[in-house]
Amino acid sequence: MDKYRIYAMSFAAMLVLSSSVPGCADKRGTSPAAEKEGAIKVYSSKTKGFVMSEKIIKTDLEWKKQLAPEQFHVLREKGTEMAGTGIYANHHEPGIYHCAGCDLELFRSEAKYESGTGWPSFFSPISPENIKTVADNSLFSRRTEVLCRRCDGHLGHVFDDGPRPTGLRYCMNSAALKFETGRK
Repeated sequence: MDKYRIYAMSFAAMLVLSSSVPGCADKRGTSPAAEKEGAIKVYSSKTKGFVMSEKIIKTDLEWKKQLAPEQFHVLREKGTEMAGTGIYANHHEPGIYHCAGCDLELFRSEAKYESGTGWPSFFSPISPENIKTVADNSLFSRRTEVLCRRCDGHLGHVFDDGPRPTGLRYCMNSAALKFETGRK
């Protein structure tokens, strides 16, 4: 065999194997390559199941036309609102919290709790498929950033000091969320 044929066979084998290697494809079957192409699997409470959705990619100018200044700062520039100032910090109605940028469902009110931090806090997302997490090493600390899976908007951070059943605290910015009452 010539070296190009061996290379092609090795590359094909690597692609097949990478689907079972942690980090090459996430545990829910949406590979990073598929996500970049625009196809993602997310949970919808309307269908009570998973649906395929397109990634939402916009320019900063398009986002600025759509979002209020504070929403743009938080969602697109990874800003943080001051503790205790967000409209959902002390909000207790039943319903679903959506991404303020793309309307993807993110958290149920049943998962919201009072963390004492001044930000809306949840012990779990509506579905792990609807968010993504990335390492955040800014501000001289190591944290885990939470992003909207569909539009990559910055939502907040997740910490491991939350209540049962998950032990997690999804500490979100109110400016990154919008609330829809009653729907579960």
